[in-house]
Amino acid sequence: MSLNWTLCLKQFQGYLRLEKSLSGHSVEAYVRDVDKLRQYLEISKLPARPDQVTSRIIRDFLAWLGELGMTATSQARTLSGLRAFYKFLLIEDLATQDPTDTVDSPKLGRKLPDTLAYEEVVQLLDAIDLSTNEGTRNRAMLEVLYSSGLRVSELIGLRLSNIYVDQGFVRVLGKGSKERLVPIGRDALKHLGFYLEGVRCHLDIQHGSEDIVFLNRRGGAMSRVMVFNIIKDTAAKAGIRKTISPHTFRHSFATHLIEGGADLRAVQEMLGHESITTTEIYTHLDRDYLRQVITSFHPRS
Repeated sequence: MSLNWTLCLKQFQGYLRLEKSLSGHSVEAYVRDVDKLRQYLEISKLPARPDQVTSRIIRDFLAWLGELGMTATSQARTLSGLRAFYKFLLIEDLATQDPTDTVDSPKLGRKLPDTLAYEEVVQLLDAIDLSTNEGTRNRAMLEVLYSSGLRVSELIGLRLSNIYVDQGFVRVLGKGSKERLVPIGRDALKHLGFYLEGVRCHLDIQHGSEDIVFLNRRGGAMSRVMVFNIIKDTAAKAGIRKTISPHTFRHSFATHLIEGGADLRAVQEMLGHESITTTEIYTHLDRDYLRQVITSFHPRS
């Protein structure tokens, strides 16, 4: 019998529910972890059936999840789901070997970028004093960082002409001068509006910065160091002791989407990542679909 992912996942789901007596939530989590592998194979154009997956593919898959922002703890949990899946395939004689056997769990002790829990994101944002012009600007900046997963260079280079409020997207100039469209959530747009209409319009804007969104008090473009310091100071006020940088928001953006069940290819595109297994650039996903992913899975959409 030729195995296919849809049939195997359906049978695995039944096995977990009926044979293992797991809760609906646990069954859903296990199936979602295995489906991440299926998505990875599809994205990477690796036509492997469940019984054709190798240890090398599993290792590359976990590395890819790390590139997308998944923490070592979450990668280890995903690997646990894969181990359960291949144990099921062996029990049912649907596979002759377990590719997870020789794959070590990600080292939980290694230094990885800190990720903020959603409650910590809210705690940090709420620590900003909105009674000041700088506070209004800073809240808008951090909302945009978390809402769209931007790099700090993309944030400080964001242009007014690249914000499409009605469509709910921002056009981002990423690495290698490559542009992409990224959805932006309602909370971010709301605070962006407060900043643009209540603060930025009153600044004496320097020549050359007329189209730059986020400006310093002298009307010039923000620097990377300024953004780093703003985040560090805000975290201290919020009582958050983790090491936090602009990348923490990007990392949290990806992690919260992935762990919520968002499509991996959509997250990869929104982050501006190319495949780590091929130099081919993927066909852009439908913008309405990206918007739907953010609306469905981003906690501040």
